Amino acid sequence: MFGRWASSGAGHPGWPTVLGPLQTRAGTVTLRGVRLRDARAWSSLRIANQNTLMPWEPTGQGNWVDRHHMTSWPTLHSVLKREAKNGSMLPLVIEVDGEFVGQLTIGNIQRGALRNAWIGYWLDSAVTNQGVATAAVALGVDHCFGAVGLHRLEATVQPGNEASKAVLTKVGFRKEGLLERYMDVDRGWRDHILFALTAEEVAGSAAEALVRSGRASYLG
Repeated sequence: MFGRWASSGAGHPGWPTVLGPLQTRAGTVTLRGVRLRDARAWSSLRIANQNTLMPWEPTGQGNWVDRHHMTSWPTLHSVLKREAKNGSMLPLVIEVDGEFVGQLTIGNIQRGALRNAWIGYWLDSAVTNQGVATAAVALGVDHCFGAVGLHRLEATVQPGNEASKAVLTKVGFRKEGLLERYMDVDRGWRDHILFALTAEEVAGSAAEALVRSGRASYLG
């Protein structure tokens, strides 16, 4: 079931959760909450994908390998879980056939009159260009506009990141403008394109739209 709220205790709308599945060329895509035992998989993929991730991610302190060592995960995991329990973030793991292949995060969740958040993701290069990111973003969109109760989602992408622009466009995001020198990425202030999507622009379900277009399928 898409976007089910599988909470076993106190929580916020849409957390914790398991989302999917959707079938892609790479395999079966599901999303679930981060776990403390994800340390080894997270570290391995982040280090292996340094060259493909670093050009698009915010500048961090220190050496990439050092800050992505598995010993860094418990602290990061604690922060992510705290933000999730506070209702300001949804930190999710992207799985293909049950294997950790990346992360999708819904951040800066605003309630009240805004009901807004940003969405971002990263993916192992071994499963790119196979519909995994598109499926994951679609599942995240449906969850945000469903169980989480949001009205608007935003994403920022560097102009040269054609893959991410394609993912967002396939899910239905539209360009709203250019944010000049918006973020410190790979040790430089980079322009970003602002993409956005509101609940009214999703015809029923983003995941169902992917299935109708032939970009994904349901199991069975």
